[in-house]
Amino acid sequence: MNRLAIMSVVGFLLLAGCSGNAPDKGAMSDWPLYGGDVYNQRYSGLDEINRDSVKKLGLAWYHQFDTDRGQQATPIMVNGVLYVSTSWNKIFAFDAASGKILWEYDPKVPAPTLAKSCCDAISRGVAVSNGRVFAATLDGRLLALDAKTGKPIWSKTTVDTTKSYTITGAPIVAGNLVLIGNGGAEYGVRGYVAAYDTNSGALKWRFYTVPNPEGKADGQPSDQPLRELAEPTWFGDVWRESGGGGTVWDSIVYDPDLDMIYIGVGNGTPHDRKLRSQGKGDNLFLSSIVALKAKTGQYVWHYQTSPGDSWDYTATQHIMLADMDIGGKSRKVLMQAPKNGFFYVLDRTNGTLLSAKPYTKVNWATGVDLKTGKPQVVEAAHFEKSPFLQYPGGLGGHSWHPMAFSHETGLVYIPTQSMPQLYVSDPGYRFRAGHMNTGVEMSALSVPDDAAAVKAMKAAAYGELIAWDPKAGVIRWKRKQDYVVNGGLLATAGGLLFQGDATGQFYARDARTGDPLWRYDVGNGVVAPPMTYRLGGKQYVALMVGWGGPAAMYGTIVPYRERRPGRLMVFALDAKERAPAFPVQEARPVDVTGLRSDGDPVAGLAAYNDTCMLCHGFSATGRFTADLRRSDYIKAPQALSSVVIDGMLSDRGMVSFAKYLDKRDVENIRAYLLKEANRLQKAEARPAGAGSVSGSH
Repeated sequence: MNRLAIMSVVGFLLLAGCSGNAPDKGAMSDWPLYGGDVYNQRYSGLDEINRDSVKKLGLAWYHQFDTDRGQQATPIMVNGVLYVSTSWNKIFAFDAASGKILWEYDPKVPAPTLAKSCCDAISRGVAVSNGRVFAATLDGRLLALDAKTGKPIWSKTTVDTTKSYTITGAPIVAGNLVLIGNGGAEYGVRGYVAAYDTNSGALKWRFYTVPNPEGKADGQPSDQPLRELAEPTWFGDVWRESGGGGTVWDSIVYDPDLDMIYIGVGNGTPHDRKLRSQGKGDNLFLSSIVALKAKTGQYVWHYQTSPGDSWDYTATQHIMLADMDIGGKSRKVLMQAPKNGFFYVLDRTNGTLLSAKPYTKVNWATGVDLKTGKPQVVEAAHFEKSPFLQYPGGLGGHSWHPMAFSHETGLVYIPTQSMPQLYVSDPGYRFRAGHMNTGVEMSALSVPDDAAAVKAMKAAAYGELIAWDPKAGVIRWKRKQDYVVNGGLLATAGGLLFQGDATGQFYARDARTGDPLWRYDVGNGVVAPPMTYRLGGKQYVALMVGWGGPAAMYGTIVPYRERRPGRLMVFALDAKERAPAFPVQEARPVDVTGLRSDGDPVAGLAAYNDTCMLCHGFSATGRFTADLRRSDYIKAPQALSSVVIDGMLSDRGMVSFAKYLDKRDVENIRAYLLKEANRLQKAEARPAGAGSVSGSH
């Protein structure tokens, strides 16, 4: 946790007094960084839009994009220009007052890259510094563009393109360095963060988060801490084949006060430690927050939130910085609500654990020991003797969707997710490069056929917006939300808290109570966080709108939405613009009458869950990819085989799966899809109002 030993705080410390280190209101007119300011608090000192005036908020302008996949980016506003990235990493610059497009740039990410991505062709944003826009692409490039023209200045490939690396996170700038991580742990990669010179694009350093599977040094600043701290915590050889994981796929924060970088590290490969590391060892630096010297990448300290993680409990979630009084002494702290369900407060100068309290339902651990810094894990959570229904599940109590901190209330607002997961070890696990390698039985994630079971599943799965007191470690208020995954947050000096949700409603709430004060139907689900800026004496609130990402795969427990193009929507007081309604899309009719297959639908379900579910959804419902129950390709064996085996649709992102499936497997999948299609056809044939259960609603 702190260099070679854990630094502990004995007894319970009252956390009193919290300062946001915020610049004055005048300096907050821009939104120059991903998290608003260097402390990543997603707070704005602007207050023209406030509890009294928000009822007059209206749409000022909007832009509709040409992609209908998920939109996760936070717009950046610098010097009157709003910069955004969309899915497929297309980059736009807008006049922030009028919405006029100043330039756009398409890096032309190859469609087959999508097969390497767990979670859609999304982008969480760009960085802007010294007249340059820095952006990363799904296929692993880091780009520098001229901020005025959008013309490329340099491009660097940051990953081994022969492996299944992807990038979905936003770069961050630290002085004359731009930093970027990567994703793809389940597919067989080794995680790291890399720093490049902002002017030339030259690689300056890399910090690897897990030991080199080949047992040799990398010639990077991570060599010594990996040798001394990490290597003794790994066992066996399975992880060497898979690369170990530990990708830095989201939160990277630069602390100018200490000239340090904090990175959040992800899960291992496979997830199950019994398979990955003979069931023992902490497996550093998986699921850890690691502090590095910004200029050199040298290790300073680490804290591991989930030692020996078996549950996909990443620590890649939003890292927030602040100053906090503890016993009358001001300490520089780091706060995070990672997937595992505990809210952590650390002294960011040395990694000392100050507080760790559950912010959502947790049953895998009874608490966190402040003396050792480790969670007190219940034996059943290792799912060694029997399956375990665990809270939170692998989706996490909180994922990448940003939190916000209000200087007025002293509260941290968290978009939480309540969704348990049945953990069952996969007895047939074997590593397959470029394929999902979890070591957890995927069939346990399927949506059941039984209507009562579906109802119970829906009841257990919901979202909550909570107001967390980091001083006391308690929830001050919460608001239940119908669906599990909702948008990130923005807090303002106007006493407001902004958030969009899965149903397409954009809310402004009273930050003190959570009561809604204003609502706007944006016409599509929201996962992105809003931001705000002031230009020409007027305050604006901007939001990327577009339903997608991993949330879109969860079958019956997320709202059904047609695929709709994404939009950037910008709001201001007394604005009267109207965006046209999205056209109603009639679902393609299902007609599989008389079609048969000699395949085994039970084996087909297992093969589907293993190979197809990640993109095509639970129970083949389809979300950001084709609804296979309605596809013509399932109507004949050769048709489906031509896609799955021969790769006929590779140019559209549906690559060949011949490495993992043979024609018998494909016919079994076809048998399963016909079963689901027949079920849907019967459900849609029932009169309106008749009871039915369908995977698409």
